[in-house]
Amino acid sequence: MGWRIVEEIRRIAYETVLRACGFASLAIFCVMIGLSFLPRSAFQAGGFLSILMTLILVLKAWEARTKDHRRTEMWLYLPKESRPPQASAQRTVSTVMRETYLLFALWSAMISIVMWSIALVFSVIGL
Repeated sequence: MGWRIVEEIRRIAYETVLRACGFASLAIFCVMIGLSFLPRSAFQAGGFLSILMTLILVLKAWEARTKDHRRTEMWLYLPKESRPPQASAQRTVSTVMRETYLLFALWSAMISIVMWSIALVFSVIGL
């Protein structure tokens, strides 16, 4: 299997997980805007919801090991000529999806730490 196929799989996996995380981030942002009159509470809610998103991404990464590759959104977007042979498709797709979910989980955890830190600063200064 060529490296181009793996890179195409990786690109599409990145795009599908990015889109899902984008929608989740939009929901988190809306909650934070709704609480904007209480800045500390807004950032606490953002931190909590970001940690929740991290946990969901970690669970998705765990599930990716055994999920049928033909039932993933990424597989549907992958052009037929770019699909790996059936013998290695499950292993390749599950590995790439797992890595992608864990990468986004790491980013989400870092964002959560930043939000909790900002909430702590607001708490210290009395807001």
